[in-house]
Parts: sequence; C-alpha cells; structure tokens
Amino acid sequence: MALGTRRRATAARIYKLCSLLLQYPGEELRSAQSEILGAIRELPRTSAARELERFCDWWAQTDPLAVAQHYVETLDLNKRSGLYLTFYGEGDKRERGTALLRLKRMYRAAGLPLHGTELPDYLPVMLEFAAAAPPGYGEVVLREHHAALELVRLSLRERESPYAHLIDAVCLTLGAPSAADRARVYKLAAHGPPQELVGLEPFAPPEVMPAAEARR
Repeated sequence: MALGTRRRATAARIYKLCSLLLQYPGEELRSAQSEILGAIRELPRTSAARELERFCDWWAQTDPLAVAQHYVETLDLNKRSGLYLTFYGEGDKRERGTALLRLKRMYRAAGLPLHGTELPDYLPVMLEFAAAAPPGYGEVVLREHHAALELVRLSLRERESPYAHLIDAVCLTLGAPSAADRARVYKLAAHGPPQELVGLEPFAPPEVMPAAEARR
C-alpha cells in the first residue's frame, strides 16, 4: 500500500473513531468501549492516535454519569464548544441554511446522502462522512470547516476538557490551518458567531490558538 493511501486509510479510521466518541456517551457507546479501545490500539503510533488514547484513559477511568454530565455541559449547553460547525460562521442567520444545503449536496455528490434527522454540520456526521467518502471528499469537507474546528479546540482546551483530545486528533490529520483559516479564527474569536453570542463571554484571545502540533 502506497504511503499516501496508508495515510488516508489511517485518517479514515481516526475520523470514524472520533465520530463515535463525540456522540453522547450513553449505554450503547459504553458497551462498545472494549471494541473501540482495541481499534485505537491497532492504529499506527501517530500523534493523533496518542490523542485518542489520552481521551480514552479518561473515559475508561471516569464514572459514566460524570462523563455524561461533562458531555452535556461542555458540548450540548456551551455555545463556544458545540459540535454544529456552521454555527460559528453563520450563527442562526439565513446564510446558515445555504451552508447546510451545500453540505447535503456534497454528501450526495460523494454517493453518501444524509439520512435521518441530524443536521449535516454536526461534527460526528461530518466525521462519519469523511471516514466513508471516496478519497478527497471527506478532507475537503473538514478543511472547509477547519477554522470552526480550531475554535472548538480552543474552547475545549480552555475548559480543560478531555474532549479536546478528540478535536486535536482530527486537526492533526489536517495539518496546520491556512493563513485564511487563522484570520477567520482571529475574527470569530474576537466577535463570536453572528447574533447568538451577543452578551456572552468572548472567546479566548487569538494569540492562544494552538498550532497543529502544539501540546499543553
């Protein structure tokens, strides 16, 4: 298997695992814990794999109710670390509908139309698509939302949430954000999404945005 093909295959496995682990940690996910841990151990020894291991160390050692409470407080109720990525650029403005429609069309063009009721910008959905899509499609979707990923990463690190390790793993497969993405992160970090974050505590100063390989 060529190097590029191996890297894509490894990235796809990382996306699939992160898609699972970023979902609500209920009984169904808990029952699959041994299988998930085994799949992570089989990954090549990369920085992204180590981030997954760090998350799972916490997940395996923490009371399930505490994990569920942390998930709800951090990913469901906190708008600065939610998993609906178009929100960061569009808030609840009309333009967000256009962004969601474009994602649906991209999924359909790759032969993987979205089923069910979940929105197409929900990160676990995007990662599941990236894991299964033909070469190029999944990476394009994630790169187009790299700035939003970095903002979620920032917020989770500020909160010292173990879920930051999962976003770290995804970002490590994408490499450093482009200059345009960094500029967008700076802008959104300063002002937040349109309308919805008015009056809330602002994002952290842009100078603390982590580099792709940075670790605390």
